[in-house]
Amino acid sequence: MGRLLKLMIGLLLLPLCVGTASAVWRILEAFGGQDTVWMPLAIGAASWAGISMLFPRPMWLYVTGHELTHALWTWGFGGRVHKLKVTAQGGHVEVSKNNFLIALAPYFFPFYAVTVVLLFVAGRLVLPWDRLELWFLLLLGAAYAFHVTLTAHILKTRQSDITQHGYVFSTAVIFIGNALVLVLGIPLLSSNPKLSTAFLWCWQDTVHLIHAFHGWLV
Repeated sequence: MGRLLKLMIGLLLLPLCVGTASAVWRILEAFGGQDTVWMPLAIGAASWAGISMLFPRPMWLYVTGHELTHALWTWGFGGRVHKLKVTAQGGHVEVSKNNFLIALAPYFFPFYAVTVVLLFVAGRLVLPWDRLELWFLLLLGAAYAFHVTLTAHILKTRQSDITQHGYVFSTAVIFIGNALVLVLGIPLLSSNPKLSTAFLWCWQDTVHLIHAFHGWLV
């Protein structure tokens, strides 16, 4: 896929960016009344924010998750990982297959948040869920805040994963990917809104924006 084509696709994805952002806002409004879920998540996120201001950023931990995400998505697409190197200054992974999703996945796939979910899903099999739920939500909030803050931090510097696919295309994919994590994740944490409703809102808000833009052009 050439750079010019990616630029055009990136521009065409802008309505979806706005549509998913609008849907996330509606989802958060519907989710906001569920204090037993919302508050622990917010406290966990705030706890990480406080830690990040008091102590040096754990870049080695972030880079490890970043490179492992490349590896996981490579395996998901049927590729192989030949070499993986991690340091606090940066990392590198050699893979047999590459595409824009493999390259950009670390910027929208919250590796440690997904790890927390998997660990607690396994923990539910042997321990009562009511003893785990509070800790799960606290850790999930902290892990997602870790992903957001450190991803924002490294995006301040030049990233080869992004430059090879172009800034417009990469930004659109990263934005939509992060939004879809919330569109998928929040309904799974609660019954309001339903997952089908969340994706319906994405579709409706995107289509509404396209119609409005078309009407403005006409």
